[in-house]
Amino acid sequence: MKTKKNALQSTKTPAGKQVALMWDCLGLEAAVNLSDLARDRTWALLKGEDPDHSLAWCSLDLWRMRAQANPQRHYEIYIVAVEPGVTVKSICRAFEQCPQQMADRVREIGHKFYSDRSTERAVIV
Repeated sequence: MKTKKNALQSTKTPAGKQVALMWDCLGLEAAVNLSDLARDRTWALLKGEDPDHSLAWCSLDLWRMRAQANPQRHYEIYIVAVEPGVTVKSICRAFEQCPQQMADRVREIGHKFYSDRSTERAVIV
């Protein structure tokens, strides 16, 4: 059985799929398998359908716009490569069980797409 730490890979290593993750101060908000989106877009193009219409809900630009509109929530958006056996569902479960460790691991190995992370602590005078 592989540990959660080993299931996530650096985006620099070739892997079976990449997952986009968005979280804020309240926890994980979205996780999307980008490899599936690329496949779905290709099939939509082959069928003659508008690929952008069906995939608009998971656009990284829309995620970034949401993050910029809500700076008080300190959103972070990362793209991380995962091993072929790792599912989006298992990543969500890991974030529920140990959110800080998962966020730290994703920051360590993932590609930062957007971050409004607050690193300053409040000073009480």
